[in-house]
Amino acid sequence: MKRTITNVLIVGVGGQGTLLASRIIGRAAQLAGYDVSISEVHGMSQRGGSVVTYVRFGEEVHSPLIDKGCADYILAFEELEAYRALPFLKPKIGLLIVNRQQMMPMPVLTGKAAYPEGLIEKMRQQADVCAVDGLETALSCGNAKLVNTVLLGVFSARAPIPGQVWEQALTECVPPRFLEINRAAFLKGRETK
Repeated sequence: MKRTITNVLIVGVGGQGTLLASRIIGRAAQLAGYDVSISEVHGMSQRGGSVVTYVRFGEEVHSPLIDKGCADYILAFEELEAYRALPFLKPKIGLLIVNRQQMMPMPVLTGKAAYPEGLIEKMRQQADVCAVDGLETALSCGNAKLVNTVLLGVFSARAPIPGQVWEQALTECVPPRFLEINRAAFLKGRETK
């Protein structure tokens, strides 16, 4: 009998809160009774470089890594990072949740390259894409740094983790002084269609 494992790949740029997002997903999965494995890959994250996190949960998880073509979900905090991660998504059945934010990498900032245009449309030709304006929603909650929590809300409404455990996971992982604003951003993300 094959054991069901859910694979979540989280990608973004250093400083966007991808690591906190992975901890919250992992904790929510644990609270739901799943075995959980998390692995973080930091590129030049302190300088705005790529950050990739693998979260795997299910009955029994033996490895934290996700191979190409095996991610059930990609949670992307930035468009170009979403496009780079697309080969990891399960063909035809995986879901890409992408924030419509564009953060210019160093080659673009120095004029050596151009930021690719039409990435959302290109990704929609290859996968099921849920594109959201996480930054606008975060700003409506009072802080641009809430994009990660908005995207967690979007993910939580689609993930095989019961809704009631997310509140406890947020409470355990978010510092108390930021909990209320993060809870509001999470709930707005959860309402996103």
